[in-house]
Amino acid sequence: MTHPTIKFLKQPSSQAWVEQAIAHFDTILLDHSHCERKAAGVALNLMFRYPAREKLVRMLTAIAREELEHFEQVNQRLEERGIALGPLAAPPYGAGLSAQIRKQEPERLLDSLLVSGLIEARSHERLGLLGEHCPDAELAKFYRSLMAKASAPLWGILDFGNYLFRSHSCD
Repeated sequence: MTHPTIKFLKQPSSQAWVEQAIAHFDTILLDHSHCERKAAGVALNLMFRYPAREKLVRMLTAIAREELEHFEQVNQRLEERGIALGPLAAPPYGAGLSAQIRKQEPERLLDSLLVSGLIEARSHERLGLLGEHCPDAELAKFYRSLMAKASAPLWGILDFGNYLFRSHSCD
């Protein structure tokens, strides 16, 4: 099988990432749970920040609902494996991207959507890698199914950003 390619990512995840992920799969599951929860939280935060943008709020409501559903599904896998849902240090990736968000509107909204889209794109790619390489057949199937579902938020975020900012500079 070939690695999934996401055109918005400058570089694909490395084979070293895949090997580390498979070697530390329980940590990956725990991190995945945290990521689903954070993604739902980002959607909710944007809903509260931009309540007058009705189309955005509808899209974010659907995303938050889906991310919380995935959070529950991942937590079920954690429970099945006897892994407690607990704290985990956040990797610097998301914080590094978020630090690039400009403070003034409307650029803040644009950047927030772009950062969310990039994080979703990387997540989508890695779900595919886990589905392809996970030695546990049930978990591999689970990750393939999540990858199929995860494309909707990604394209929704990017399409909406394009809709809002068609003529806006993306410097």
